[in-house]
Amino acid sequence: MKFDNRVTRHLGVETPIVQAPMGWIARSQLASAVSNSGAFGIIETSSGELDAVREEIRKMRKLTDKPFGVNIAQAFVRDPNIVQFVIDEGVKFVTTSAGNPERYTEELKKAGLTVYHVVPSLSAAKKAVEVGVDGLVVEGGEGGGFKNPRDVATMVLLPLVRSQVKVPIIAAGGFVDGATMAAAFALGAEGIQMGTRMVSAAESPVHANWKQAIINAKETDTVFLNRKFSPALRALRTEKTSRLEFDTEKNVMGEFGRAIDLYFGGDMEAAIALTGQVAGRIDSVRPVGEIIAEVRNDFFKVISELNHTYAS
Repeated sequence: MKFDNRVTRHLGVETPIVQAPMGWIARSQLASAVSNSGAFGIIETSSGELDAVREEIRKMRKLTDKPFGVNIAQAFVRDPNIVQFVIDEGVKFVTTSAGNPERYTEELKKAGLTVYHVVPSLSAAKKAVEVGVDGLVVEGGEGGGFKNPRDVATMVLLPLVRSQVKVPIIAAGGFVDGATMAAAFALGAEGIQMGTRMVSAAESPVHANWKQAIINAKETDTVFLNRKFSPALRALRTEKTSRLEFDTEKNVMGEFGRAIDLYFGGDMEAAIALTGQVAGRIDSVRPVGEIIAEVRNDFFKVISELNHTYAS
């Protein structure tokens, strides 16, 4: 059995699984492993380190001959020439996020790129479709990372958006295995994005302390921060984030000053470890290739068993 839908055709991949574009993490080491596994790796820009990002894109060309993309995180990229930057690097697929889809979509599409925009609500989805995006990444509030302060769970958001738009959808937030991927397809998606599962993968560059914290986490061990500001965040529960959980006076974006000490030094209290609720379902560090293969195989197993049980 194989996948063949609008997302696989847009991405040029065998398996419509996209690795989330996580700041500092979604670079060539991880993204190339994802692409080489038949899924789709994405290079981040949310770190704002475009010189480093340029080198990571070029490293990708050496590490894989498979398709990959770049995310433009509008709120975190200060370079006004970011579109030309992406075009000059020969990238063919872009996700845009953390901003207005009107800002870059037309320019990117004129250059021949395929553009998906990340949306947390129905109104944002409709706006993105109106300005001409090729597809959407529909992201529920259970996912890790930067979020709409008014979060909506994927189980509600995904079918709602599907009912109102015709473009292909990649579902994000809560996806970790074949069963959840099958659920996404049942609700109208043609692909999924995985973030936390990729953070904990063997090829992820983050410190082992973060990976172990994910493995040890219960399903209740994430916190939703910054509801009074923007963006809100979902993060792993630590002493720091527990103190910040109900703080409505402080913008927690100021807590990322020592992000490198957490990400690569392993000091879990140095900053905020952006992590989704699926941490409670992850119990081991495994190679990306094994993860992608298992999700793909279990997807087909689940839909086959459902068909045999209920449609035969």
